[in-house]
Amino acid sequence: MKYLIFDAGPLINFSMNGLLDSFEKLKQTFKGEFLITKEVKKEIIDHPKTVKRFELGAIRLEQLYNKGVFKLADINQEEVDELRRLRDNFLQKANSMFKTKKREVHLLDRGECAALALSTILKRKNNEDVPLVIDERTTRILCENPENLKKLMEKKLHTSIKANTSSYDLFKGFKIIRSTELAYMIHKKGLFKLDHPKAFEAIVYGLKFKGCSISEKEVQALSRM
Repeated sequence: MKYLIFDAGPLINFSMNGLLDSFEKLKQTFKGEFLITKEVKKEIIDHPKTVKRFELGAIRLEQLYNKGVFKLADINQEEVDELRRLRDNFLQKANSMFKTKKREVHLLDRGECAALALSTILKRKNNEDVPLVIDERTTRILCENPENLKKLMEKKLHTSIKANTSSYDLFKGFKIIRSTELAYMIHKKGLFKLDHPKAFEAIVYGLKFKGCSISEKEVQALSRM
């Protein structure tokens, strides 16, 4: 595995839970690059640095960025242009996929779509899967099982939804990793500083409560592994 592409959520989650030191140690053991897109950099560093409430977290993440722990992808101008086209296509297809009687259902933002676009480009370039680290449930289920996402959105919106199933295939084939699975890798490598029998379970719950979409059943299963 040469690359992991990060959405904003997992990086913010690790920062809010005080786990960036362990994250940096994981990068030192990883024989590849941790990548972000320009959209994600704006979301986790550039914009939060202008808001006092989020400035500290942005500074922490900027330090890792400046160290090269995670970086922007090294792609040429032609690939940058392609990334923008792919991003916009993912954005348009995702947000017109489901319709209620009144409106189209918004599913994805530019950050997630830029990550999907970058994964597409690097997969073709290197002839291997390029996993995405995403905590947000909608993107993950859209890639894994869009029909399940349709049912979830119907339940959430309390209305029936018509799906443009011809767009489903566009989102197939992406490998999604959550921050909790990344934490499990760190745990198994012994990189967490906390020496307590319930430390890992507490870390998983911390990530869950700060935005990682993981069920109680999955938390318990992960904690027992």
